[in-house]
Amino acid sequence: MTRHIRFNAFDMNCVGHQSPGLWAHPRDKSSKYKDLDYWQDLARTLERGVFDGIFIADVIGYYDVYKGSNYHAIHQAAQIPVNDPLQLVAPIALATEHLGIGLTASTSFEHPYTFARRLATADHHSKGRLGWNIVTSYLESGAKNVGQGGLRKHDNRYEVAAEYVEVLYKLLEGSWEEGAVVRDGNKRVFTHPEKVHEIAHKGKFFEVPGYGLTEPSPQRTPVLYQAGASGPGKAFAAAHAECIFVAAPTKSVLKAYVADIRQRIADAGRDPKKVYIYTLITIITDETEEKAQRKFEDYKSYVSYDGSLTFMSGWSGIDFGQYAPTDVVEKIETNAIHSFVEHIAGGDKSWTIDELAQFGGIGGMGPVFVGSPTRISDILQEWVHDTDVDGFNIAYAVTPDSFEDVVAHIVPELQKRGAYPTTYRPGTLREKLFGEGPYLPKAHPADGYRDIEAVKQRDASGVAVLKTVNA
Repeated sequence: MTRHIRFNAFDMNCVGHQSPGLWAHPRDKSSKYKDLDYWQDLARTLERGVFDGIFIADVIGYYDVYKGSNYHAIHQAAQIPVNDPLQLVAPIALATEHLGIGLTASTSFEHPYTFARRLATADHHSKGRLGWNIVTSYLESGAKNVGQGGLRKHDNRYEVAAEYVEVLYKLLEGSWEEGAVVRDGNKRVFTHPEKVHEIAHKGKFFEVPGYGLTEPSPQRTPVLYQAGASGPGKAFAAAHAECIFVAAPTKSVLKAYVADIRQRIADAGRDPKKVYIYTLITIITDETEEKAQRKFEDYKSYVSYDGSLTFMSGWSGIDFGQYAPTDVVEKIETNAIHSFVEHIAGGDKSWTIDELAQFGGIGGMGPVFVGSPTRISDILQEWVHDTDVDGFNIAYAVTPDSFEDVVAHIVPELQKRGAYPTTYRPGTLREKLFGEGPYLPKAHPADGYRDIEAVKQRDASGVAVLKTVNA
């Protein structure tokens, strides 16, 4: 059988997500990001195209590394203004029946006790179609504005994240037993108190003595997404993630990443084929090659050079505004996204500042594929075959046109080839993706927290349940 390709839509509750300057294109509607009908219409389009989900990115903070100022970020709406992604879950769920809803939320800025309730509530409201993209945050401005003074060191952020998810597993998997909630009006018993447990967590970063606040949601723990591509990030993903996102600028970088992360997953005792890997791309397509190329040239005329370098500087922690356009990007140690610097400065291509700005002007750090449905479908199948990636996290150049073009042109071509699903599986997001049960499988670390009384005994004896996250 031909291997099915998987699609996610990559978006953000803001104007200028990954293509700075294209908000000014006359067909772009991203300035309607405040309107719920905009999101519901987009979600219906994606569901018609049998996308796995809409993956909603987020940042806490703003981009102020480029030229030492946030001027260009604000001027070009480069992910500012930006609204809360979680509040899109309910309206998207109401407008669709199957589409997964991936929520990005950082372990750096919100206490896990309150966040566990927000996750469970959204999973209830979406009838189990929620995913959580676990991020550790990379903007100094965000850490400063929540009173932390600045970011923790990069590797230390993953140490915090490991304990953060441990608390969530205890709350969502172990605090309320199966069958605790009975809703028995005749006996006037809603919940059996003896089946609800305090988690008694006392760790290095968090202390959570009490009960989870919510009854178990359809998935208990939402589908776990992760996008870390540094050494510690890959170790964390190998231990926890069910879906992994990567932004690889070239096929060779992607192939090496996929092989490495699948081996790490196997080393963690999990099935590497039951973890989906999606790579970031942008597709510009139309009925013919000529129409697609004209569309691409039109889009390029709206790219903001300063807006692109605003993103590149923020993601890397390097102020590219201090260099000449012809200077070559060099590897510099920073406290931001390590994988960004490794891919650009340590990859198989040398990049000048100008090339970097042009490359990132549409779609961020993923490649842009331009062409007819036949050509694009050939490319996608080639990338899947050559790199072993499972699917694509599709960014837009102009929204919603970029997504509508994929649904109208690419999806039917791939379906005709038997390379793309035609329907959704029933059930929760986890069941739709993997065809098994609604809960995290027994091979996952979360299984070790389902008997919370046994966990408390292990904690008291000093036996670690989760492995230390190392590079």
